[in-house]
Amino acid sequence: MAQSEKLTLKEVIAMGIGGMVGGGIFSVLGLAIAQAGHAAPIAFALGGIIALLTGMSYARLGLVFQSSGGSFTFLEHAFKNQNIAAIGGWLLLVGYVGTMSLYAYTFGVYGSAMLGENGTTPAMHHLLQSTIMLTFLGINLYGIKASGTSELLIVTVKMIILFLFAGIGLFYIKTDHVLPVVNQGYGGIIMGAALIFVAYEGFELIPNAINDMENPEKNLQPAIVWSIAITILVYVLVSLIAVGNLLPEEIIRYKEYALAIAAKPFLGEAGFLLIGLAALFSTASAINATMFGTARLGMVMASNDALPKAFGFRRQKGNIPWVSLVAITLATLVFINLANLTIISSFASSTFLLIFALINLSAWRLRHKLSGANTLPLIGLILALASWLALVIYLWQTAKETLLWIGLIYLLVIAAELLICKREQP
Repeated sequence: MAQSEKLTLKEVIAMGIGGMVGGGIFSVLGLAIAQAGHAAPIAFALGGIIALLTGMSYARLGLVFQSSGGSFTFLEHAFKNQNIAAIGGWLLLVGYVGTMSLYAYTFGVYGSAMLGENGTTPAMHHLLQSTIMLTFLGINLYGIKASGTSELLIVTVKMIILFLFAGIGLFYIKTDHVLPVVNQGYGGIIMGAALIFVAYEGFELIPNAINDMENPEKNLQPAIVWSIAITILVYVLVSLIAVGNLLPEEIIRYKEYALAIAAKPFLGEAGFLLIGLAALFSTASAINATMFGTARLGMVMASNDALPKAFGFRRQKGNIPWVSLVAITLATLVFINLANLTIISSFASSTFLLIFALINLSAWRLRHKLSGANTLPLIGLILALASWLALVIYLWQTAKETLLWIGLIYLLVIAAELLICKREQP
């Protein structure tokens, strides 16, 4: 591949931010504040620390095992039983389909709302969410550079909007809305961090693009660290503005529109349109980044007998995994238009916490091959598992049926991998 077709550091950072700052901040903010209260920004920061520790594990593993398979490849090297890596890969694929469905659904909700009364019909929602998926399928099929350039443009616009919102909103924070900081207990902060962790899903897609980026030895770790650090800053500032301008009851009542409502005290009706625009850019770029990395994961899994061989078919020009792209997009379209998105999004949160725990464990198991401190993966492992347990406890207390559905999906994925992809163990 020509150097001009490679992704620059800025474009790779944009991929990471685009994958993280998607529908999450718009849909889980109310949940975080309901659990953590005034300390919601601390909950977002705690989730960011877990993401940063796990990101360091991804960077170290990515430099040693340079592969578009990312998480799947790391698990393959860390565990002798190859079924563990394959099951992890299948769970990732299903989780990514779930997150892309959530992003597309949120795009449809905000797009319909911005069209006014004429756009709030179910048909318009279905049309918008399906169209955005097909649009980015076309962009990704066109070429790698088109995907990276569009991501950089989209992320730049939404970052400008969110930072303007945060910068202006800081002057309008009401002191009694943010003090005392810990008004709902320290347990609420941990629960809030677990619930919003899906908002940090996305940075792990960066190693999947390692063969498509310029100078990966130099750019991989900075791309991961900078993308997570910028995302933490955005989430902490945005949640602080929301807490400081609205009562918790208002945020919970308006749910995914919480940020748009939070802009009204200082930006008026124009604030709704501004945040609505940010939501459209955020969800669009998250779909693009997730589709880019997931298609390459499917391609590598196919080459390792963890998926049907067809997933490995590539277009000669640009080395684009077109079958994987089309199959993943079609699966997402089915989820968007037929599935229970509440179950799918909860499954995604649980899945990524488990996968990140496994990646930190992999980094510790392979520590003799990696450079850097060996204690960081262990800390990341403990924090990820603790957050996963907090999420399970929350679902058990509030949504047992959802928890049972998640368990059923896990069983089906494991059974499918074991039945379909039989391989000899080394």
